[in-house]
Amino acid sequence: MFSQRLQDAINDQINAEYYSAYLYLSMAAYLEYKDLPGMAHWMRMQYEEEVFHALKFFDFMNDRGGRVILKAIEAPPADFGSVEAIFAQVLEHEQHVTARIHDLYKLAVEEGDYPTQTLLQWFIDEQVEEEKSASDVLARVRMVKDYPPGILLIDQELAQRPAPTPPAAEAA
Repeated sequence: MFSQRLQDAINDQINAEYYSAYLYLSMAAYLEYKDLPGMAHWMRMQYEEEVFHALKFFDFMNDRGGRVILKAIEAPPADFGSVEAIFAQVLEHEQHVTARIHDLYKLAVEEGDYPTQTLLQWFIDEQVEEEKSASDVLARVRMVKDYPPGILLIDQELAQRPAPTPPAAEAA
């Protein structure tokens, strides 16, 4: 049975995923303003991934006969400081999301809800990738500090990030 407690927690996670998307879109806007289009592109791809994650939870709730209740999305910050500060915030945010996913998994275990545990295992694996990606970029940014040519090289590299797999393609 799909408990109300678990449905409420997943609805909260849907909201958190949309907040993550909004946060990364705000970072993209800031980086565009700072003339770092490659980093802005990387953040836009993060935005798209977070929307995909929200929809994965959304579809799961509907498939299980649960009720999705969308809540207001908190406004993200608009100013982020240095490139290093931005990517440090990305890593910190992804670690926060990982903790949320782990808490959801614990709840699914407590509830004996195997389908939700299976879904959350996908997210657990995804978060390993998310944290590694953010950590890798942050490490490279820290290597070059605020050395403009190094930042511009990283910017060019991040411009090459491919778009995430659309939900329909993943389900196929």
